[in-house]
Amino acid sequence: MQTALDQEMAWRIKEIGVFKVGAGANGPQRKPLIRAGVALLYAHWEGFIKNSSEIYLSYVESRALPYRDLKSCFVVFGLKGKINKLVDSRKSLPNIEAVNFIFSKMDETAKLQIGSAVDTESNLTSKVFSNIAGSLDIDTSPYETKFHLIDTSLVEKRNKVAHGEFLDIKGSDFSSLADDILGLMRLYKTDIENAASLENYKRAP
Repeated sequence: MQTALDQEMAWRIKEIGVFKVGAGANGPQRKPLIRAGVALLYAHWEGFIKNSSEIYLSYVESRALPYRDLKSCFVVFGLKGKINKLVDSRKSLPNIEAVNFIFSKMDETAKLQIGSAVDTESNLTSKVFSNIAGSLDIDTSPYETKFHLIDTSLVEKRNKVAHGEFLDIKGSDFSSLADDILGLMRLYKTDIENAASLENYKRAP
């Protein structure tokens, strides 16, 4: 898992660095580079959160633990179909069948639906991020001071670029934004590494 996370982070740092250099240079290409850089920065923010979360889920699944040994948030990833049926159904028989199914699976080795587990909604706001992190039992309180930055300085500006609206950002502002987002990505990487190392995915005895 460590190698996968390191690789996931390394190429993103390099690519964002190229745009930081371009944003700080003089010349007619600077403003288009900054606009493109905002879109790219958002893409790396969304991509890293999604991919690193899936790497962690794959790691948890590789532990080959039974559902009953996992925290509830991870059980949901394996039994989501039946849980959704339980929530949606107003009839007693399907609900009883769903509950019985869930109980019967508790001693089976957990199989997590990783492909559909992490939904960034193509708009990774602070609210969406909190939902993803929470689903992995990652504490979001250290990120809260940057929630406004995520929503206004990154997501809102990226949406303007994506919709072809004019956006005028100073090179220094873009560089600062890039540093902040990279800092958040590094923090999330560290949180996932710590969660895996401390086996935070396990249910307390």
